Amino acid sequence: MKFGELSSSIFDSLYDGVLIADKDNNVVYVNPAYTRITKVEGKDIVGSKIGEVRIGSRLPEVIRSGEKLLGIKRSVNNIEYFVNMVPVFENGEVVAGISILNEINDIYKLTEELSNSKRIIKDLKKKIRGNDKVKYTFDSIIGEDNKTKELKTFGRRISKKKVNILITGESGTGKELLAQAIHNESDRRDEPFIAINCATFEANFLESELFGYEEGAFTGAKKGGKIGLFQKAEGGTIFLDEISEMDYSLQARLLRVLQENIIRPIGAVNEIPIDVRIIAATNRSLENMIANKEFRADLYYRIAVFTIDTVPLRERKGDIEPLIKYFLEEADQKFAKKVKISEEAFNVLYNYRWEGNVRELKNTIEFGVMMTDEDIIKVEHLPKKLQIEGIKGSVLNIKPLKNAVKEFEEKEINKVIEIYGNTLEGKKKAARALGISLASLYNKTLNKE
Repeated sequence: MKFGELSSSIFDSLYDGVLIADKDNNVVYVNPAYTRITKVEGKDIVGSKIGEVRIGSRLPEVIRSGEKLLGIKRSVNNIEYFVNMVPVFENGEVVAGISILNEINDIYKLTEELSNSKRIIKDLKKKIRGNDKVKYTFDSIIGEDNKTKELKTFGRRISKKKVNILITGESGTGKELLAQAIHNESDRRDEPFIAINCATFEANFLESELFGYEEGAFTGAKKGGKIGLFQKAEGGTIFLDEISEMDYSLQARLLRVLQENIIRPIGAVNEIPIDVRIIAATNRSLENMIANKEFRADLYYRIAVFTIDTVPLRERKGDIEPLIKYFLEEADQKFAKKVKISEEAFNVLYNYRWEGNVRELKNTIEFGVMMTDEDIIKVEHLPKKLQIEGIKGSVLNIKPLKNAVKEFEEKEINKVIEIYGNTLEGKKKAARALGISLASLYNKTLNKE
């Protein structure tokens, strides 16, 4: 087999290595790339038997069988490369064989660079999204009251569901903390959690924050436009706090997002598909707002697939003691001041109504820590409002002296009867021990026969 000048020029220009052997396994051509990859000079092997100069080569097998071999990995002199070997036919007979070499270093270098680029992009995304990560889990919800335990159990259960959630409850009951816990318990935990308070923005500003806008969409729009929070929350969760304060017209846009899973930035022509879970929260009755035409009923049913009602602190008294303990430990870290609380002060806190709920309790503990010069918080170290409420509570708990004496006598009589026995003889002995007659004992005890 002979090579023409044109064929030689074509093969010489290839980046891949090329070796050609005739039907007798004699090497008739190698290009510069082949010598570069294999570190073997062409003049040293052209004219020689392929099996002698390239030990282990499978090209003779291809020439003999007429079957191609692809993707064969070879390593010679610490050089790794892939070889594709094909037979050349003429009039139905094999007249030559061609080996084409791809240097693994080149292939792997490109692959490695691509992998590194992907890793860098992923790391950058993590760093960017680090601002959107949340730290609170269900373990962060402090409480031993049965109502709190039930709320955490229910919250964990619905976290796994691919549905939107509405959290209701008074201010200070921990609605955002619960939303974060749900996000962290869900399959979206590694994706962004974006929170926005709908009450802090006017309608137009809230719309641009949520959906973003194109450059030139309105006067004052930033050059290059702005990405909305829905796009920033892609794959994760967006928390719409105080959703009851969202403008009625904007509610229609939010409804379309929930129905179609798409958004359209302000001023944009094309719509953008999104995958975002919505957790909304409110301290108002959306049902009453629907009746007053202040909130869309269709939007309500979209966001309230599952509703969680947070319980006010005054209705879960079992949480007050562990919360006080937790906030005292927090205050120790914050103010470097270790204090405890007196029994009298604790009773005031326990009996207080806590209209501001957990947030108010936390502020009260911090106030007490700062006000005391000792290592204990007393009633006088509490805010004046609580001191007054505490005094009122104490007054309400005062019993008439007659009732108090009666309760004390009954308690003492029953104690002595337990010692001597609840028989007639035992009661006689109890009466003598107490210095009263048996008739008086019967009159004063609750355990009358």
